[in-house]
Amino acid sequence: MDLRHRNNVNVMGNGTSTLVFSHGFGCNQAMWNDLAPPFLEHFRVVLYDLVGAGLSDLSAFDKTKYGTLDGYARDLNEIIDAYAEGPVILVGHSVSAMIGTLADRLAPGRIAAHVMIGPSPRYIDTDGYVGGFKRSDIDELLETLDSNYLGWSSAMAPVIMGAPGQPALSDTLTDSFCRTEPDIAKHFARVTFTSDNRQDVIGLATPVLILQSSDDLIAPVAVGKYLHSVMPNSTYCLVDNVGHCPHMSAPQACAAAMQGFLAPWTATRAG
Repeated sequence: MDLRHRNNVNVMGNGTSTLVFSHGFGCNQAMWNDLAPPFLEHFRVVLYDLVGAGLSDLSAFDKTKYGTLDGYARDLNEIIDAYAEGPVILVGHSVSAMIGTLADRLAPGRIAAHVMIGPSPRYIDTDGYVGGFKRSDIDELLETLDSNYLGWSSAMAPVIMGAPGQPALSDTLTDSFCRTEPDIAKHFARVTFTSDNRQDVIGLATPVLILQSSDDLIAPVAVGKYLHSVMPNSTYCLVDNVGHCPHMSAPQACAAAMQGFLAPWTATRAG
């Protein structure tokens, strides 16, 4: 299958290193519209939609392949092999930070660095670990999704976005959630919110920038600090932001933090 069609891949920019932007649950590549442009001058930029999201080929969605995050990670590595040039830095929002981690584990050395925005390796609290949710919370969330996906999307998207004073962003996220095919969204939600990738992030040697919102319902500060403690080459940056999408509601702060982190790979292609 043609990857460009399957994942709605778009390539732009002018650099010797590649930034691959990978969106979160209920989102699509348009969520990078405010964060990606500042990097086009000095990086090759690859945008894509996860299968089942945005303008991806919905016929490519397979519940078995995408029954774990591994299927998405394999897709990501295929996209990197086909469209990336030079060192590859993955910019992953939310669940895509873990998809990127799995892609890294599958092809060690192929990804030079990660920028993880609002990452979480596990959403459910367990002994000695704070994920932000009780198991009953996640069960209730998934039951509500199963019974009334559109209603849940309309109610929860503004809460997830946060961004007080920026209602247009809540509308953008709500629209993205509501445009996602409900059965695919329900399946992906179950895979996302019941996943446990702690063993995958522990000891990850690849350089990582963790961009953590100061007030995030989905990935609380404790999660970002946990990741910083278990990934030896991680840099932790707390962004003054309410909500789970600082790349949309605080793009300038995110870009500033990224530019410093990305300095070793910043170079414009000659000619």
